[in-house]
Amino acid sequence: MKVCVIGVGRFGYHLAVTLSDNGVEVLAVDSNEAIVASIRDKVSQAICMRVADEESLRSIGADDMDVIIVAMGENFAQSILVTALLKHRLQSKHVITRSISEIHREILQLIGADQIVLPEREEGRRLADTLSLPFKALFRITQQFCIAQAPVPFSMHHKSLKKLNLPENYGITCLGRKVSEEIEQIDPDDILAENDVLIISGTVKNLTRFARL
Repeated sequence: MKVCVIGVGRFGYHLAVTLSDNGVEVLAVDSNEAIVASIRDKVSQAICMRVADEESLRSIGADDMDVIIVAMGENFAQSILVTALLKHRLQSKHVITRSISEIHREILQLIGADQIVLPEREEGRRLADTLSLPFKALFRITQQFCIAQAPVPFSMHHKSLKKLNLPENYGITCLGRKVSEEIEQIDPDDILAENDVLIISGTVKNLTRFARL
């Protein structure tokens, strides 16, 4: 897979490097020479260029990319222009654009961005969840439905999942058990130990009620 990241600020930099570490062919593009120099050895290719029109997009090979990520969220007008050019002139397959506000997101939706991310909002939500919810980790699938890690409550020590009947009694599902840094399946007849950490899914309300037992 070929991915082009346009705009290598803090968000774009970490995104491009992580994609490259995961084995993806990454082209990083930014108008700042120092930034391009700092990432050149960490991605497949890095180009110093201000992307502002159809010609510049074609010159970097944007029309040959599987995914293009417009990560220049701070420059409101330029990110909208680049997204519009990619979708309506280059007919790009999949364009993901970073947004910095709700109005920015709404405009990007109107011009056809395939996916819109608001990293600051998501990071804020993750921090709020960490501070206010009783979980070691939580991942939101939707606003209300989540997957979380939670230690086995004291009242459930030395009992089996079958006996506890979590879906019926607590409205949650146990997906597995964390062992070291791995997740393993757990049999309904297995007895829960004091130090077990379960991977559970359900609504925020039900997960919180379970974790606070």
